[in-house]
Amino acid sequence: MELLKSTIEGIKPLNMEVVEKAKKHIDNLTKPIGSLGTLEEIGARMAGITGKIHNKINKKNIVIMAADNGVVDEGVSCAPKFITKVVTENFTRGITGVCVLARQAGAELTIVDIGVDADFDHPLIINKKIAYGTKNIAKEAAMSYEDAVKAIEIGIEVVDNLVKGGVDLLGTGEMGIGNTTTSAAVLSALSGLSPDVVVGKGAGLTDEQHQNKKNVVKRALEINKPNPNDPIDVIAKVGGFDIAGLCGCFLAAAKNRVPIVIDGFISSAAALCAVRLNPLVKDYIFPSHLSAEPGAVYMMNEIGIEPMLNLKMRLGEGSGCPLAFMIIESALAIVNEMGSFEEANIVNDFLVDIREEK
Repeated sequence: MELLKSTIEGIKPLNMEVVEKAKKHIDNLTKPIGSLGTLEEIGARMAGITGKIHNKINKKNIVIMAADNGVVDEGVSCAPKFITKVVTENFTRGITGVCVLARQAGAELTIVDIGVDADFDHPLIINKKIAYGTKNIAKEAAMSYEDAVKAIEIGIEVVDNLVKGGVDLLGTGEMGIGNTTTSAAVLSALSGLSPDVVVGKGAGLTDEQHQNKKNVVKRALEINKPNPNDPIDVIAKVGGFDIAGLCGCFLAAAKNRVPIVIDGFISSAAALCAVRLNPLVKDYIFPSHLSAEPGAVYMMNEIGIEPMLNLKMRLGEGSGCPLAFMIIESALAIVNEMGSFEEANIVNDFLVDIREEK
């Protein structure tokens, strides 16, 4: 608990003085003010994170938390539980969606077994297993409060070590059959929204199975009664080890003043928990895309952020992060390489006209 406490307390606000300087620099580039939209916002916020106007990414890494969920016993997924093990192994083979996209973006993966119902013997899979999956939230709490804290602190330790190794841009991914159910339960508990609104079909459920999934989440909330004012209690009662681990990743990224990217529905549930633990975390988060899960838009609203992209993706794994990495690096290139009006030899009268264009 001490690591979690010190991490939460160690998170500081953006350097707003540098943010304002970066905005002035960006406004003086050869373009109408605001014409590069979100890219300009990213460039300015990155300056506030690092304390420097000019920034360059040297090392990118996507942390993938893998864990099983006992709630799969309720028939909430059309995929069998053993798929968690299979896909986790396939991350090491470089053949999954996130692996391919990460290579395109020049990013590495950190694969963490935080609670898969199987054992691995592979040097690329970090063994931080708390248990062989969580318990069935439709019948009891997913985990103890102590194990929730332990899982969050594992995420903190993983990110702390990556930052020490030179990583300066992070992504978040996961693997765990049944984790759209736990994520929807977390969102419903923290927001007060009905499971009827936030529970999606996940990986292709029928209408009947979808209704069952909604009922399972309702039952989980009724039985466990998670405290909406305590995100750790929510994770412990209706979440998962993967969500807890990623929550720790977001907290540690903010403490270390390193930008971190949300992938989709599951990692945004973790981000929401982290922001509820310390609202300053939001300033260090960059959402990649709007997941096709129906609860995703509500998740973004609860955190108070807007995704960069809407590609109708719902793969998970961290697959949206490499795409966001490339956008972030493009924003930094604009700040670093685009010329000012003075450098471009644009006369003063024309400078005034073009900068006032909307």
